[in-house]
Amino acid sequence: MGKKDGERAEKMKRKHYEDELEKLHAELVALQEWVKATGAKVIVVFEGRDTAGKGGVIKAITERVSPRVFRVVALPAPTEREKSQMYFQRYMAHFPAAGEVVIFDRSWYNRAGVEKVMGFCTPEETERFLDQVPLVEKAIVDNGIILIKYWLEVSPEEQTRRLESRIDDPRKVWKLSDMDLKSYSRWFDYSRARDDMFRASDTSWGPWFLARTDDKRRGRLNIITHLLGQIPYEPIERPEITLPERQDADGYETPNLPLRYIPTPF
Repeated sequence: MGKKDGERAEKMKRKHYEDELEKLHAELVALQEWVKATGAKVIVVFEGRDTAGKGGVIKAITERVSPRVFRVVALPAPTEREKSQMYFQRYMAHFPAAGEVVIFDRSWYNRAGVEKVMGFCTPEETERFLDQVPLVEKAIVDNGIILIKYWLEVSPEEQTRRLESRIDDPRKVWKLSDMDLKSYSRWFDYSRARDDMFRASDTSWGPWFLARTDDKRRGRLNIITHLLGQIPYEPIERPEITLPERQDADGYETPNLPLRYIPTPF
């Protein structure tokens, strides 16, 4: 893909990123309080290329909010029992109740992406999924759930750079699986699968929103800003908070217990 509107050659500096992220974190907390107060139900789906930064975006969204409100769902490969169920069934078990935001780190769209490209399902199963997914998402929205879907796109050059950076970095080696290597060689198979998915499931009730993430920091800020704009939240009035006085010791003394304190090398 060529250069798109809004893409800049110079990547965002850390200080600028952290300053802007702090402001967005405050808005995410305001959104959280609104979701709790109103009983809203929200699903956010993150899909995209390998290395496009889904995990980093999700971490940026959730690091200052409550995990009781913002739940992240990243399902493993299905069990034999789950394979025998209706395809959407295991995802529905994680849908939000009132006052919850559920973030899917990959979702039911596995069937249109990795399962299709890597041969984990039949062409007939993929076609059935693409026929059914608009109807399932219409039912989701009709039941009062706000559904927001993001596709993260990274250039082939940046994907190569990020995968190469994982090879010798002990902090990132867990991110480099055999599946990642196989997927890397099939860039255009994934492009075709993505295009088919968009054609089938980009609807008025469940539109796809695309984000370019060659610049991870800029991409995170853009996505969070957009996400906040998709939900009609309003600030909730908070009562003034004053810490109460702490109780008197009333004769309490710390006992000499044989406690095991951790070493303090720092």
